[in-house]
Amino acid sequence: CTHYLFIVVVAVNSTLLTINAGDYIFYTDWAWTSYTVFSISQTLMLIVGATYYLTFTGVPGTATYYALIMTVYTWVAKAAWFSLGYPYDFIVVPVWLPSAMLLDLVYWATKKNKHSLILFGGVLVGMSLPLFNMVNLITVADPLETAFKYPRPTLPPYMTPIEPQVGKFYNSPVALGAGAGAVLACTFAALGCKLNTW
Repeated sequence: CTHYLFIVVVAVNSTLLTINAGDYIFYTDWAWTSYTVFSISQTLMLIVGATYYLTFTGVPGTATYYALIMTVYTWVAKAAWFSLGYPYDFIVVPVWLPSAMLLDLVYWATKKNKHSLILFGGVLVGMSLPLFNMVNLITVADPLETAFKYPRPTLPPYMTPIEPQVGKFYNSPVALGAGAGAVLACTFAALGCKLNTW
């Protein structure tokens, strides 16, 4: 019972984080910087819960199921945001599913070897999710237009976007997110496996 409760808690918290991780379209001045950071946060939230669930059940496919739970939770939560006046295209596409499928594939292909899951699975998820997350940015409305049309009421006037500063700090947010994510995801995959040794 404790294990299943933990899975639900992690999935809910993953969802809460990923809902906020979509906010990079509102921070137009820092779009790519925020994109990189939020891609990494989504990578880590996905892999720790998916690895835990995968090694807990021992059944390849449960990582993808975990990503599906995150996706559905997020859709429900963002539908509530839509009712509050946010744009409907401000909704996350299921970017976690293909990365979770890669995690399942590694677990299955290496005959449930946990060390391979941590190393290869972590690298694959870390490198793939920022790439898939770019689909998220492509499918939404123009960030600058959205930021002006739906201003954040909590932002003071001096933080209101004036003009985009794309590429000012990082030339390739996908590459940076993938590189950092690949390293950190291995650590979080190990944590997900370790949680099963209670």
